[in-house]
Amino acid sequence: MGKTLVLVGLGIAGLGVLLMLGVPLGRLPGDFYVRRGSFSFYFPLTTSVLLSIILTLILALFRR
Repeated sequence: MGKTLVLVGLGIAGLGVLLMLGVPLGRLPGDFYVRRGSFSFYFPLTTSVLLSIILTLILALFRR
C-alpha cells in the first residue's frame, strides 16, 4: 500500500511539473483539429497513445 501511494504521488507531482513547464499535452503533432464554420472537432490521437503508453509502464511497475 505504501509503495502505491508513493508512486501515485510521484506521478501526480510529475504531471504537475509538466503542466508548470507549459508542455502542450493537448496539442501534440498527430492530434486532429478540424474547424469549418461554426463546427469544430478535436480528436487527440497522439495524446491518447502517449497517455496509454505511460499508464501501461506505470501499471507494469505496480505488478512487480
